[in-house]
Parts: sequence; C-alpha cells; structure tokens
Amino acid sequence: MPRLLIIEDERPMRTALKDALEAEGHRVLVAADGETGLASALEEKPDLVLLDIMLPRLDGFAVCSELRRLGHTVPVLMLTAKGQVEDRVTGLDAGADDYLVKPFSTDELLARVRALLRRVSHQTRRQTVLALGDTRIDFSKQTATRGRRAVHLTAKEFAMLQLLADAAGEPVTRERFLDVVWGYTAFPTTRTVDNHVASLRAKLEPDPDAPRWIKTVHGVGYRLET
Repeated sequence: MPRLLIIEDERPMRTALKDALEAEGHRVLVAADGETGLASALEEKPDLVLLDIMLPRLDGFAVCSELRRLGHTVPVLMLTAKGQVEDRVTGLDAGADDYLVKPFSTDELLARVRALLRRVSHQTRRQTVLALGDTRIDFSKQTATRGRRAVHLTAKEFAMLQLLADAAGEPVTRERFLDVVWGYTAFPTTRTVDNHVASLRAKLEPDPDAPRWIKTVHGVGYRLET
C-alpha cells in the first residue's frame, strides 16, 4: 500500500486531500509546515509527496530543492494556487515531477497520483515498443513503420507517444505534455498539443476523425487505448 505525505498548511485542504487519498486505499501522513514536512519526508521516506508551495517556515520550492540536494528521488506533486508560468518553471526546476493548480478536481488529483506512482514502479520497465494495429513504434530506435512502410514522426511526436504509452491508459493532461515535451520556457499553448495530436492521428489512425487509439478526454487531455 503506497504511503503518501501531504505538506499543506490549510487545514480544510489538508483534510480533504487526506480523505480522498485514504478512500483510494493509500496510507497518508500529513504536515502543516515546510520544516515539519521536510523532516517527515526524510524520516518516513514516503512513496509520494504532495507539496503546497505557500508554506510557513519553509516554502515548497525550498522543501523540494532540499530533498533533491540530499539525493531523495521521491516523486513530488506540487499543489498551489499559483498558476503563472514562472511558478511552474520554478517548481519544475526545483525538482518537482508534476504540478497541479488549485482549484482542481478530485478525479484529476487521483489520476496524477496514480500516474506518478505507476511511473516510479515501472521505471525499470519503460515501454520501448508500441504496437497500434499494423503500426510499430520503436522508441529506442526512434523509428515507426506501418507494415513495411516507414512512417515519419517528429521528435516531439515520439515524445508525446512515449508519454501516452507510459501512462498505461490513464489520461495525460495538455499541461503535462507541455511540461515534458516542450518545457514551459518555450511558451507554447495547449492548442500546440491539440495540433500535434491531430498530426499524430493523421499519421497513425485508420480514420483520424474517429480515432481508435488516441482518444480525447474532454476537459483533461488525451488517453492511449491499445
């Protein structure tokens, strides 16, 4: 059973998060300030840290940076009311693995948690080959073929497919695509993701207007069905 640590100073949010995660079967630890949270993370060694940014005594950026400086690779999901690009960049540069802006739905939170926990448990078994019908994508060789014919995919299209494949059927948000494939310093938009998905569908789907594999998850992003 995964052990999760919530570092959040607002009691109502902390309680809501704890209740939602325990309902999913997780064991949950809590801390109400940065110093206590950092000490708990170092001592308890949780499987995942949910970390608010605006914390008393030590902010979330500092907590995350210190964990990484000490060599701790625990996945960190940052939770914050700040949604500006600069804050996302700062959080990711501090070593956060994902970023969720308040307010968010419980379903999205749980999906992000599942994805991070799955990513850690499958790190040594990352999918290297993806088969979609008669199309075969080899991520290690960066090649794609349909039958005997080569299919040209760009580096970003390979990266998007890798992200979808690693999610193992869970939705990947447009923001996650932007974080991983483009990086927020490039200042892309969510429309950029949609355009690249349309290109992938045109190359891989038998009927791009009725996609069989790359499905839209309305209000969230995209999911791969294999």
